[in-house]
Amino acid sequence: MSTRECDWVIGFDADDTLWHNEIIFERTQTCFRALLAKYHDAAVVDRTLLATEMRNLDLYGYGVKGFTLSAIETAVALSGGKVSAEEIGEMIRRGREMLAHPVVLMEGVVEVLADLGARHRLLVITKGDLRDQERKLAKSGLGEHFRHVEITSEKNEVTYSEILRRHAIMPENFLMVGNSLRSDILPVVALGGTGVHVPCAVTWAAELVEREPVAPGRFFR
Repeated sequence: MSTRECDWVIGFDADDTLWHNEIIFERTQTCFRALLAKYHDAAVVDRTLLATEMRNLDLYGYGVKGFTLSAIETAVALSGGKVSAEEIGEMIRRGREMLAHPVVLMEGVVEVLADLGARHRLLVITKGDLRDQERKLAKSGLGEHFRHVEITSEKNEVTYSEILRRHAIMPENFLMVGNSLRSDILPVVALGGTGVHVPCAVTWAAELVEREPVAPGRFFR
């Protein structure tokens, strides 16, 4: 690395990097499959729900609220309008439970942040629903480790360029840590920064990519 160690600014993704998140969605989706099992098999339910979520991203954004609305829309479509008010109520209740779910930190996160924070400027860069992300960060108890918190509607090259400009960070001095190659690593590497991919056991299908970046010395797993 060409810059001195003290020059590095480190960004951290939040969901599934600092704390568990996708596993909560997976558990809820299991219940959703069971609710719609009398109409379609699990593969059709999963495929239709994902397509509905992707179609609705521009309207609802990322997070529990968009997921819940897309699940209701999917249920209406796959049941031919036969899904009951009680079943819709159950989906809403599940969504509320997701929003109120305790924040469970990844193993070793507190120690890592304490160590790195003593030597580097740390940022949180996460996407999703503003209120929900603020709630999770507050419940996590990790806020004191970060100089800045950025909650965005999307994470792409434009987003990262603006964040780096706003905080006067040169791309070559920036390192991003996250579980998603698509959102946390590829855009940063494309800008000339460094990415550290920390894979999570469960990853949302929309975040998957076929290939890792080719960037010797600027991509680590």
